[in-house]
Amino acid sequence: MKFINYLTGITGVGIYPLITLILFVGIFVLATILVFSKDKETIRQIKNLPLED
Repeated sequence: MKFINYLTGITGVGIYPLITLILFVGIFVLATILVFSKDKETIRQIKNLPLED
C-alpha cells in the first residue's frame, strides 16, 4: 500500500500544506525583519566574534 493511500483516508488533509506554508512564510518574514533591524555596529561585532580570542 502506498503512502498516498493513507492520506486520502484523512478528512481535511488539504489544510496541512497551507498551515505549513503560512508558518514558513511567517518565520521567514520575522527573520528578515530581525536581520535588517540590527544596527551596523552590532553586525560588525557579531562578524568579528570568531576572530577574537
